[in-house]
Amino acid sequence: MSRALARVSFSPVKLCGGLVAVLALTYIALIAIVMSYAVLTMEFSQSVKNDEAVVAELESRYLAAIAAITNTDYVAAGYATPQKQSFVPAKNVTALR
Repeated sequence: MSRALARVSFSPVKLCGGLVAVLALTYIALIAIVMSYAVLTMEFSQSVKNDEAVVAELESRYLAAIAAITNTDYVAAGYATPQKQSFVPAKNVTALR
């Protein structure tokens, strides 16, 4: 057994060199993780901006349609004005009834 231990010698220099190599690889891996996180964050931010632009365009189309409906002269379009307006009284209705 002493022969096996004699062949495998752990010198402090080899041990420190191995530790430095492991720490260097860990450092490189952490840098890669942080950079990929930054890229994903930037892509998400860009997708949010694109979605906001789409929503703004849809909202402007919606508001234009509402303005067109509001500004329509229904009498000129052939509709008659109502003679009387009446509202149906609402009853308190729940899902259990």
